[in-house]
Amino acid sequence: MSETSDLTLDEIRALLAPALARHAAFDGWRPPAVAMAAAEKSVDADIAALAFADGAIDMIDAWFASIDTRMVDALPADELATMSIRRKITALVEARLELLAPDREALRRAIAILALPTNAMRAAKLGWRAADVMWRAAGDTTTDLAHYSKRTTLAALYTATLLVFVDDESEGHADSRAFLARRIEDVMRFEKFKAKVKGVGGGERLSLSRFIGRLRYPAI
Repeated sequence: MSETSDLTLDEIRALLAPALARHAAFDGWRPPAVAMAAAEKSVDADIAALAFADGAIDMIDAWFASIDTRMVDALPADELATMSIRRKITALVEARLELLAPDREALRRAIAILALPTNAMRAAKLGWRAADVMWRAAGDTTTDLAHYSKRTTLAALYTATLLVFVDDESEGHADSRAFLARRIEDVMRFEKFKAKVKGVGGGERLSLSRFIGRLRYPAI
């Protein structure tokens, strides 16, 4: 009996997700990618197809969930605890880029699918989930309105960075990292100036959610 025969559908999705991205880069987010990933991991093809019954969206969802998990593993809580909030969020976004880097063609295809009007709601949920995982990893425990505003604005920042990253041919994806740093620094500079005018003080005491909220998508 196969070692994978007793896995639940959720466990099968998690097992196949990384391999799916590799195959989707060549075959698209379609059933053949599921079949090849299943063969690679010794999973019954029919069961694998059932695990991704909603097609491309289910496949992309599973892949992004695997990125969430691997990002958290790459940045343990004790390592993040030594950083400022600003640095935590930067490190988490950059960790995601590193994990996505080997499968940028799959990411490009995924973005095109998620951009379809019929997938707008699911795309928004996936962006929210990524932001929520990042904020929780950063130690955020807010439950009031700030909980939602932080995640909404971080989702927008992450999406904007992905739009740059997907076509970034610079060494080490330096352009994407620079884009991320510039957007944050520009708003930090504005917030510091505004804080001085108001006599509040400034610097790192300022809320990240406030300055991320001022970011906009890059011109394309």
